[in-house]
Amino acid sequence: MRFNFDVAESADGGDSRRSSTPKEELQWVPLQNHPVFTSADGGATDAAASASSRGVKNLLAWDGASRLYYWDSDKQCLHRISIRLGEPVPTSVVAATPSKVLRADKELNFVVNKISINRNGSALLLAGSDDLCVMYLYGRSSTKDNAIICRTVSIGSQVYSSESSAIRILQVSWHPYSDTHVGILSSNSVFRIFDLSSDVVQPEQEYYLQPVEPGRSRNAASICPVDFSFGGDHLWDRFSVFVLFSDGSVYIVCPVVPFGSVYKWESILEIYSDAHTFGLNSANSAAVCNSNVAISWLEATFPELTQQTTDAENPSIIKAHSHALFDASLALQGPLRKVCRAGEDETVAVRGAECEGRAVSFLYNLVSKDSILVTAWSGGQLQVDALADEIQPVWITGSAPRLRVDSRDHVCGIAMICESNDTEHSIVKLDQPLDNTVWLGHPPPLLRLAIVDLALPRKTEGNSLITMFADPLMPERIYSLHEGGVDSIVLHFLPFTSQINGKDENIKIPSVHPVLSTCQGETSSPSPLFGFASLSDSFGYSWVVVVTSTEECVVLEMKTWNLLLPIQIDQEKPVRLEEQKEKDTPDIISKELLSGPKSVLAPQATPNLRSISADSIEGRSAIHQYFKLFHENYVEYAHKVYFELKHHGPQLKRIIDDQHARLNEAQEKMLRVEAKQSMLDERIARAVQRHSSLEQRLQHLRRLPGAHKKPLSRAEREFKSELDQFTGVELDALKSSIDILRARLRRYTQSSKGSVTNQRRKMPGRNNVQDTQIAQLKSSLEKLSLLNSESTKKVELVESALKTKDSS
Repeated sequence: MRFNFDVAESADGGDSRRSSTPKEELQWVPLQNHPVFTSADGGATDAAASASSRGVKNLLAWDGASRLYYWDSDKQCLHRISIRLGEPVPTSVVAATPSKVLRADKELNFVVNKISINRNGSALLLAGSDDLCVMYLYGRSSTKDNAIICRTVSIGSQVYSSESSAIRILQVSWHPYSDTHVGILSSNSVFRIFDLSSDVVQPEQEYYLQPVEPGRSRNAASICPVDFSFGGDHLWDRFSVFVLFSDGSVYIVCPVVPFGSVYKWESILEIYSDAHTFGLNSANSAAVCNSNVAISWLEATFPELTQQTTDAENPSIIKAHSHALFDASLALQGPLRKVCRAGEDETVAVRGAECEGRAVSFLYNLVSKDSILVTAWSGGQLQVDALADEIQPVWITGSAPRLRVDSRDHVCGIAMICESNDTEHSIVKLDQPLDNTVWLGHPPPLLRLAIVDLALPRKTEGNSLITMFADPLMPERIYSLHEGGVDSIVLHFLPFTSQINGKDENIKIPSVHPVLSTCQGETSSPSPLFGFASLSDSFGYSWVVVVTSTEECVVLEMKTWNLLLPIQIDQEKPVRLEEQKEKDTPDIISKELLSGPKSVLAPQATPNLRSISADSIEGRSAIHQYFKLFHENYVEYAHKVYFELKHHGPQLKRIIDDQHARLNEAQEKMLRVEAKQSMLDERIARAVQRHSSLEQRLQHLRRLPGAHKKPLSRAEREFKSELDQFTGVELDALKSSIDILRARLRRYTQSSKGSVTNQRRKMPGRNNVQDTQIAQLKSSLEKLSLLNSESTKKVELVESALKTKDSS
């Protein structure tokens, strides 16, 4: 039995749970036929189209229960749609119409590219590339034009939405253990956490990420962040933040805990006892020191660990207190490197050799006890890795953070510089036991699982923007959203699962299945998608909801049962057809009856029976003996046959009826096949015609002068990938630096215009310090412009050289 609860809020200012719309006016229609999507004008606005070129948009969010939210870019409003999963049939999704319309109480001066809802469904993020707002879905004060007006506030307005600021928002996400904390990664390599319940202007925590020392960076790709992700519910992963940079390197910041976030008592006690068992009892002094710092941090952040007694009952959940070390800052652990195999160089590259372009997105996914890291590249490849060891917290002493305290000396804000730790000795061999590296401060190595090529359309290769989502019902499945559509990637091999099963099996490659394609043809360009959501219920059914650029909704049911179980075929013992027939044949008549009556043995009588008279005593005795043998062998056998045939008559009738039913079904299938034969003939003819046209095109392509060119060597491919990084990342970094300097120059000129004039009137003979700063800024701006022009010329020269080499 399936239960669905749909509660609609009233339109007045209270918190009433009674619906303002009568139930008889509500209509339940399939989600793809909802008026919100069917009433679209068939195209996106110019602002939305221009914004879609920056990245993949996701204007769809699901609260995990019975409400689906969709942001209308044209009308600047939010639609709240009540849905029912699995009704009226288990494979369908229906929605209530009319839906609720929610509007912000302030004007949004930016284009929304992403919406995201918190765990309890009370607040929703409206994120753009230059600004960020949070809309509170409950507690509204008024209604206007049949729309609910919701309180909306800007987050970090002094940092992101300032007119003189050139900082872009790269990624924003709710913290998985708090309903009020939001993590934001910006283009200036700063990760901030805001507590929306206390202050939306100043961040609660700031981490300035420095992956390399100043002056030692070989390219700008190693210092340009791209994406981040919070860790899952596994040991120290729940306190970790994973940051991805443009060159594919992944770093870890641990521990990062929002003030007031809630955790399970068993989880905290597990890592607390782990630090005592493996850290304090280690023979290495560095491991003992690191574990001591971690234990002191745990006891200060969660005071319940020191207050626990054997008699008192332990709490089920505990809340994190505000705490930070006064003499140490968190280390930026990384870059994470692969586990070296036998014969490989220890200076193995961080990025995959098969990947092309630059890293564009990142996904952390927890499957059982395996921490899976997936990196998407602009060339259309997915790099799937697993953490080969556990994460431990690492601090760098001597780098004191800046703290903001209140009147009671409680920490209400921290800011620290996270520098990369030394990773020269963090390479781990496959034959090296991982226990030797526990609590030594080394980042965990990566075990390369697979490189998945999505085979994107040619027009999107090299510049693809890919977004990844984990299936909430089956964590082994990952959805990749790109301009070509949606793909499903299922992982069939996990390191921890293989160790538990004790099987020495080969690594099974992931399976890739296209879910939705937006390419209409070879000549047409793929259209971007504007929304994606993965739905699931408690009965094991899963759906995918996609909103296209023309505001059309597509609902697809996803297969979940037995998707990970491979087909087991025993090739060593083939099944014979005779044995299969014997197994299929039921035992209707016993084998004793099928073998026939027993052979009759002639009695030992006189040698010549003709000489005996029938009326004589000897003749009558012989006849009686023969009659007895006939009765024992043939009459009793006939009785047994009659009894079994009479007993098995109904069973034979059922078998015959079943055979007749199967025959009728086979005849119906034959009729359907005959009806489809003409269509199949037409499809075969079209396929043959298409094959011939493709062969003709292939012959024409073989006649082209560039068809016989030799493929690029490994060194040339590496040089080409570095050139792609240079053209795609470093020029953008220089342009962003120029924009930031121009913004600073504009801010300084506007703020000091009046003061400089007064100082010149008072001290006409002295030089002004601010004039010197402006001159220095102008000179640095000119130098950056020259460097940008020189870099552009170098890129043009290299491209011309490559073209000349390809033509030769």
